[in-house]
Amino acid sequence: MAAAPAPGEIRVGSSVGRWVVLTTVLGSGMAMLDSTVINVALPRIGEDLGTDMAALQWTVNAYMLTLAGLILLGGALGDRYGRRRVFVVGVVWFAAASLLCGIAPNAGVLIAARALQGVGGALLTPGSLALIQASFHPDDRARAVGLWSGFGGVGAAVGPFVGGWLVDGPGWRWVFLLNLPLAALCVPVALRHVPESRDPAAHGRFDVLGAVLGALALAGVTYALIEAPGRGASPVVIGAALGGVALGAAFVLVERRRADPMLPPSIFRSRLFTSVNLVTFCVYAALGGFFFLSAIQLQTVAGYSALGAGTALLPTTVLMLLFSAWSGELGRRIGPRIPLTVGPLLAAAGMLLMLRVGTDSASVGGYVTEVLPAVLVLGAGLVVVVAPLTATVLAAVDTGRAGLASGINNAAARAAGLIAVAALPLLAGMGPEAYRDAGEFASTFRRAMPMCAGLLVVGAVIAWWTVRTPVAARSERPECAMHCGVVAPPLEPDHRDG
Repeated sequence: MAAAPAPGEIRVGSSVGRWVVLTTVLGSGMAMLDSTVINVALPRIGEDLGTDMAALQWTVNAYMLTLAGLILLGGALGDRYGRRRVFVVGVVWFAAASLLCGIAPNAGVLIAARALQGVGGALLTPGSLALIQASFHPDDRARAVGLWSGFGGVGAAVGPFVGGWLVDGPGWRWVFLLNLPLAALCVPVALRHVPESRDPAAHGRFDVLGAVLGALALAGVTYALIEAPGRGASPVVIGAALGGVALGAAFVLVERRRADPMLPPSIFRSRLFTSVNLVTFCVYAALGGFFFLSAIQLQTVAGYSALGAGTALLPTTVLMLLFSAWSGELGRRIGPRIPLTVGPLLAAAGMLLMLRVGTDSASVGGYVTEVLPAVLVLGAGLVVVVAPLTATVLAAVDTGRAGLASGINNAAARAAGLIAVAALPLLAGMGPEAYRDAGEFASTFRRAMPMCAGLLVVGAVIAWWTVRTPVAARSERPECAMHCGVVAPPLEPDHRDG
């Protein structure tokens, strides 16, 4: 086996450089594919496995729970033990969990396998961008990240289309089994062509206790929200809710007292960083709820196939792919306040337009007049807000903490989607079998969309009142420049390092 070149010396135009980009795109693409196609597969999964609404929520949330809780720890492991090593372990782990998802005989096994997928995602996701930054020559890093994020954006755009085709064709299990050939290609390429790299400053003990407490706190609250519609205010539900809150308080206490915390409280002394993470939470909570419910609405109520539902939502991602770089440059020139205010308001208007989607929306005319305007306005809002949001997070902290800031923001986005998927059906009064009944689901969907739009309005208000400091000059830093055009969750939350 040929020796891999030294880290920090690879050029984009070299054959090795192209292999490195391919490897990181394949790795992050595995996690991305599942996150973008799972929603269109949910009705078919529920029908095939005979599950209720709560099981469908857990199918989405089990993955996001372990990913959000462990992604910062995954990044720290890569810095300490080798980014390539941890990345490869994550890819293999993710593929094995995907196989288990693909052969799951019942909902319980599927949910457990999805949680295992999240562990793999927490290992490979932060390593993907970290490998790009560590492998390439400083003069080529921005270009390498641009290629990586561009190919990743193409993958995000075709993901729902491919997922819908798989669900309608060979079946929903192939949404997961497709990861196996991707991993079989990714691992040997990584071992042969990607140089190993570590952070020489990485030291000390890992904050495993903090990661476990954070994940368990999210799990307790999520369990209570998902199970409440079926179980009501039972002792189990109340106990889970109180336990989640207590574990959350313990997490905060542990992080304040540890010498090397996973989530250093000191980083939140930056008012701008705290404010932008609150905006992130609002935006991605709304998006998580929207994409979860809209994919079911299009299939159960409007009568779309899985392929049709995935394709119907495609314009949102295409707009992100085409115009995110322009939006990042605009935010750099005028500052973040206006984009972070206007973008969520536009996205909120798009979600409210989805209220027009009904039983006649599956025709060509119905799509053009009812669905397409909603996804175009939503996409325009995301174009305006996502790139400046990412850039502002990085510009709000010192250069040395850019990776930590990006990881925290990524975890906040994941946790927001997790809580939204758990809470919205409860708040909208969605019963356990709602996704099987077009009339009931349509009624609860009409109650849920204004809630999603309201979260975006709250995010816009927070941005308007708290984001004051222009960051144009600070955005010129290399770390920020490499992130400004990156598409973020859920259209691709994995495209930010951990």
